Amino acid sequence: MATRSRRNVLGTELRSCSEAPLTGFYRTGCCDTGPEDIGLHIVCIEATAEFLAFSRTVGNDLSTPMPEYDFEGVMPGDRWCLCAQRWQEAFEAGYAPPVVLEATNELSLEWINLEDLKSLAVPF
Repeated sequence: MATRSRRNVLGTELRSCSEAPLTGFYRTGCCDTGPEDIGLHIVCIEATAEFLAFSRTVGNDLSTPMPEYDFEGVMPGDRWCLCAQRWQEAFEAGYAPPVVLEATNELSLEWINLEDLKSLAVPF
């Protein structure tokens, strides 16, 4: 069971991923996590059209709005807290989106190699 962590993969304080759209399991803008976050939404990505298409094909449609959940949909260029295992899956398939290291939770390192994250890092 995940514990709440406020540190990023660089070992410093976890920074906000996005407030527009508002992201994070707790909708705080941060990719923090806790026991309720079964999917571990802890990798701060910058969405690409290719990644969103890949995600849709594997059963996780992030781009279609769902007003009943107050979800506007993720668009290319948006920053979003993604599940660690989904990022790893996309990486292995060649569709991993860029990541913001300062806003990616250190707990993601249980599933993802830091060098892989660094290879796709974008500036904070």
